[in-house]
Amino acid sequence: MSRLSDVTTSVGVHEAKTHLSRLLERVAAGEEVEITNRGRVVARLVGPVRRRPNFGFDRGRVWIADDFDDPLPADLQRAIEGEE
Repeated sequence: MSRLSDVTTSVGVHEAKTHLSRLLERVAAGEEVEITNRGRVVARLVGPVRRRPNFGFDRGRVWIADDFDDPLPADLQRAIEGEE
């Protein structure tokens, strides 16, 4: 998990409300934006965490039975179809 940049901008609540779309563009470019209320950080806008796929994490724990694709027994098929 990583972010594009560690650049942080700090803005007040009023400025954040007034210029939200501009701030979101900066976040999309990799900046973090802290929103403050009377000098205290109350929120932080950050871009999404980029996760790398973890292929093969379940290797050896999952298997498919050899008869997986075989037709169901007739009585079970009828029960599923609501005929019994």
